[in-house]
Amino acid sequence: MTIKQTNALTRIQHNYLANKERALLNWICTHMPTWATPDILTMTGLVGALVIFVGYAASNAGPGWLILAIVGYVVQWFGDSTDGSLARFRKIERPSYGYFIDHSCDGLTTVLILSGIGSSPYVTMNFAMVALVGYLLLSIHAYLAARVLGELKLSYLSAGPTELRIILIALTVMMMILGPAPGLFGRISGFDLFVGSVGALLILLFIAQTFVTGRRLAGMDKVGIPPTQPPSATV
Repeated sequence: MTIKQTNALTRIQHNYLANKERALLNWICTHMPTWATPDILTMTGLVGALVIFVGYAASNAGPGWLILAIVGYVVQWFGDSTDGSLARFRKIERPSYGYFIDHSCDGLTTVLILSGIGSSPYVTMNFAMVALVGYLLLSIHAYLAARVLGELKLSYLSAGPTELRIILIALTVMMMILGPAPGLFGRISGFDLFVGSVGALLILLFIAQTFVTGRRLAGMDKVGIPPTQPPSATV
């Protein structure tokens, strides 16, 4: 578990790999060349997301293209995980800019990844869009909670973005092994059911977290606790 206070915003991580990932990111930051900047790393993450999209979409021509998607996940992790870490390490944070750009890019990244999965022959677009809706709803909850509570929750059910990437890489490997043939449910494949179930779980988490946060805010309003200032953090 990691809880980090950055200006007015507390970043909360309860995911399994948080501590080990933090140690790795600290090591990377100490060895990062001087020409590498947080903005360059943010763009690297976006390029990785585009590579993922191309890999999935091109898998219609053959499963070998899925290797490109796996490489894209590694590139996307590197860029997305090191941009804020490097800014904090070099003490060059731009809190409002970093918060806005980072999460704007996160939204575009999510669209690219799930649109790519839905463009592949393994998962239909309908199920991919359920997962996209679930992820974006949970992201909206996190950003709203950052505004009203001053807390940015980066993980749910002991899983964060890194664990999710690992799951998607494992899913991609299974796509290469099993192929796109439908399973026991006719046109609905096992990959469809998995992606759709993840999307449904994210939607349920959004509903549950909205209820919990709403009760918490109601209690704060009842005793007259003032709202927090707008979120400001480089993440």
